Amino acid sequence: MTRIDNNPNARAGSAVTVRGLVKHYGETKALDGVDLDVREGSVMGVLGPNGAGKTTLVRILSTLIQPDAGQATVAGYDVVRQPRQLRRVIGLTGQYASVDEKLPGWENLYMIGRLLDLPRKEARSRADELLERFSLTEAAKRPVNTYSGGMRRRLDLAASMMGQPTVLYLDEPTTGLDPRTRNEVWAEIKRMVGDGVTVLLTTQYMEEAEQLASELTVVDHGKVIANGAIDALKAKVGGRSLRIRPADPIELRPLAGALDELGITGLASTTVDSANGTLLVPILSDEQLTAVVGAVTARGITIASITTELPSLDEVFLSLTGHRASAPQDAVPTDAREEVSV
Repeated sequence: MTRIDNNPNARAGSAVTVRGLVKHYGETKALDGVDLDVREGSVMGVLGPNGAGKTTLVRILSTLIQPDAGQATVAGYDVVRQPRQLRRVIGLTGQYASVDEKLPGWENLYMIGRLLDLPRKEARSRADELLERFSLTEAAKRPVNTYSGGMRRRLDLAASMMGQPTVLYLDEPTTGLDPRTRNEVWAEIKRMVGDGVTVLLTTQYMEEAEQLASELTVVDHGKVIANGAIDALKAKVGGRSLRIRPADPIELRPLAGALDELGITGLASTTVDSANGTLLVPILSDEQLTAVVGAVTARGITIASITTELPSLDEVFLSLTGHRASAPQDAVPTDAREEVSV
């Protein structure tokens, strides 16, 4: 196999490197010059509103469609020039289960193993191993059309792992799952990353991104509008808050009134959280933080605790895109669903 080991655009230690990726469907710009780097052994979360281009990106990186311009390498392979080699080192779980519903779970996995050229013995043992790992051993001989939605999703994830991929694409992997099953899938993804697998995850579940991703890329209208570590993106949005807990809850409202009168924060009014016995004070700078603490001290109020809180990831998403996270479903034109013959 020919590998691309000296890609001048790739970062050292990058499992996925994308430069200037473009994909048009008529006048629609699904991707408009996307750059992306995913470090080996990490989880990159790709966030964006419906139609932002997330699924189009995954389809290009998994060789299902070809870009109109730009370059992408995955695990050292060029996605356009070396698709056959690349398919042997990647796995893909899409938004909907892609296993054969008429076949039993075990036969689905065994068939995929054989299609990946695994020897019969290895395909059998790998299927057994993954069924046990995903808690599907008891259902191994049952047709998939008798499985629950959560069981199908776990089988689909197991199928994507049959070839022991180096890079795994997860496109909205927990869509429609109940909280318990979602947590099980999250635990399995974390285990994969612990084994050294690199994951590119598209999601609109803010909790999912915070649970799994070490870095985020936010896309909108086919362009990358922000990227970086989660805390860095939160800090970029601005708006920190101080959560102040007076030792005596009776001081809550007088203290809130005093801070608002001083006009220290210059933002929204201080919020009284009576249920938790705290004040939530919006601040923009370290100077404002110091001023708030000084004002509290000047009143002689005993403080039980002060903590600094960054915006939620949902607030970051809204600030960057102008949209709240919506129901997971990336709009992809019909012709984007056609696989490319290579």
